[in-house]
Parts: sequence; C-alpha cells; structure tokens
Amino acid sequence: MSIYGQLSDFELTGLLNKGDQLAFREIYNRYNSLLLIYAYRKLQDKEEAKDVVQEVFAGIWTNHTELQIKTTLSGYLYRIVLNKILNTFRHKDFGKQYIDAIQHLVDTETTATDYLIREKEMTAMIEKEIAGLPAKMREVFELRRKEYLSNKEIAERLRLSEHTVATQMKKALRVIRLRFGGL
Repeated sequence: MSIYGQLSDFELTGLLNKGDQLAFREIYNRYNSLLLIYAYRKLQDKEEAKDVVQEVFAGIWTNHTELQIKTTLSGYLYRIVLNKILNTFRHKDFGKQYIDAIQHLVDTETTATDYLIREKEMTAMIEKEIAGLPAKMREVFELRRKEYLSNKEIAERLRLSEHTVATQMKKALRVIRLRFGGL
C-alpha cells in the first residue's frame, strides 16, 4: 500500500491541485468503482455508466489546477456524476424529440407526396378519358369544366341548343364515371 492510500481526501485534493498524478490515481482507485455503481443504477447501461465516470475523471484531471471543492471529495464526485447523468438524459430526450420530429416530417411528407402522385396519376387518367370522347362532346365538356362556361354560353359559342349542350355534358360525365367505376 502506498503512502497515498493513507492520505485523506482533503490531502489528496491538495496534491491533485498541484498536479500530482499519484494523488489523482489514488482518488481514481478510491471512487471509480463506487461511481460506476452509482451511474449504472441511474442509467441502467454499463457502457454509458463507464463513459460518464470516465468523463468525470478526465475533467478532473484536465482542470486539476482550478479544482475547488467546497464539500467533501466524495460529495463533489457524486454531484458531478449526477450532473453528467442528467445531461445524458436531457440529450436523450432532445434526441428523441428530434428523431420524433423528423419521423413526423417524413411521415407527413410521404403522405403528402403520395397524395400528390396519386392526384397527378388520376388527373392524367381523366385527361386521357376526356381526350377519348367524341369531338363535340369533348369540346362541350372542356368549355364547361375548364373555362367554367354555362350551358347557355357554350350553346352560343358552339351554335348549339342549350338542350344539346346539357345532353352532351350528361353523356360525357356518364362515360367518365363508367370508366372510373362510378366515381
């Protein structure tokens, strides 16, 4: 057993502040296992617990000259581990929220994209059926549905009776409905 094993936490902290690597090693040996158990109980993940404790000790060594412990060393270490664990939970929650938001966006965009594709396909099919109508019937249908003319206006433009225009529209709609299964 080295002399460092007989030193108090307070004495080890003082030596650590001066850059004593053996003091750091003694602190690590005293608290590593206890902090791992503590972190594991909170996180329920061995690898995450190891990472948290490793980060704590790395931070302590990196900042050993500025280290100011106002409580006990053990209290200080447990508090740092707890803060790291809480940060881990925050990042997980943020990550989960971020992933959920992206998934929602993907789902929404996929639905919207699917709808637009189907709409374009349906429009193309209807246009094809309209193009297949007899010439006068197609002309009446297009004036009504695309230029929004009334039967009277169509009749005047094409020099037909309003009754003929109405009949042509009914027949065009019937043909289209039959081809699309009674829409």
